[in-house]
Amino acid sequence: MDVYEKSLALHEELGGKIEISVRAPLETREDLSLAYTPGVARPCKEIQADYGKSFALTRRGNTVAVVTDGSAVLGLGDIGAAAGMPVMEGKCALFKRFGGVDAVPICVDSRDTEEIIRTVHLISKSFGGINLEDISAPRCFEIEARLKELCDVPVFHDDQHGTAIVVAAAMLNAAKVTGRKPEDMRIVVNGAGSAGIAVSKLLRDIGFGELTVCDIGGVLDPQGNINPAQRELALTVNQSGIRGTLADAVRGADAFVGVSVGKVLTGGMVATMNKPIIFAMANPTPEITPEEALAAGAAVVGTGRSDYPNQINNLLAFPGIFKGALKCRAKAITEEMKHAAARALAALVPPSELSPTKIIPDVFAEGVADAVAQAVIDAAK
Repeated sequence: MDVYEKSLALHEELGGKIEISVRAPLETREDLSLAYTPGVARPCKEIQADYGKSFALTRRGNTVAVVTDGSAVLGLGDIGAAAGMPVMEGKCALFKRFGGVDAVPICVDSRDTEEIIRTVHLISKSFGGINLEDISAPRCFEIEARLKELCDVPVFHDDQHGTAIVVAAAMLNAAKVTGRKPEDMRIVVNGAGSAGIAVSKLLRDIGFGELTVCDIGGVLDPQGNINPAQRELALTVNQSGIRGTLADAVRGADAFVGVSVGKVLTGGMVATMNKPIIFAMANPTPEITPEEALAAGAAVVGTGRSDYPNQINNLLAFPGIFKGALKCRAKAITEEMKHAAARALAALVPPSELSPTKIIPDVFAEGVADAVAQAVIDAAK
């Protein structure tokens, strides 16, 4: 069997990848009196008198809602809320395994932006954080922005910011490996959806030089037929005024970040670049294969796949981001927290271990979530 058949068999066998466990003993009448009625009335009154105690007296303080509408699931597209559930369960399992954070899948059967915002806001008092997942652009931008205004717990769209944090960490180390100063680099980002916009903003804000952003129509033109989020970005990047296709954009560039589709970057294009750093992260087929990129002169290559070196994976970020935010009771995940998380993640690869095939920690490396969490806490303070 291939991986898809094995996965289906596993899901049929397990009937789901997560379950509820009970933390309180429930073996005697006294146990029942303490965990439920009548004793439970006391913590209820404490929370009524002091809202903040809801985080300490219930599991809310360590629980995240993983919310999707099923409109942009992995590489599958708009498959609906119910079909997105296996992915959301998987995300919840990763939260627990790698961050010690409890997570609950919430699949909202709606494409109405206002309805999704209202639904998530109304249930937010059950959670210490909201992880938005696999919601299509440009709706995801408004949903996240509005929920950040309405909710008193962190709201984080992982497809945007988790991706950006790991890319920034990997790019910081790739710059060191290739002897470049971040501020002197020109980076081309291909894909101007939710991930591409977030990656571009974070690379820009963390100190990298010029960004040139491309989408299916070539270099983003602020006067073109693009959505408001793309236009806002286009007005702050591409200082050299490059126009044209992806091939025009990459000529002479130091790095390429692909969050788009497979096979759009050719060896010929790579050969026109400046001994480049290539992050080809489309899954399962990258924008260019590592073999072809290296043969064309790439200095460092990363992908989103686990079967190549330098896997650039959100799993390195989101468990620690939420672990830290929950621990310090943050009401939001700020830009400073994202910067700190990226730098902490990069620092987990010691200088003695940095190499073209080692620019980012392995997802199973010990201490990743703890290091990211501490960076978030320090930034919050």
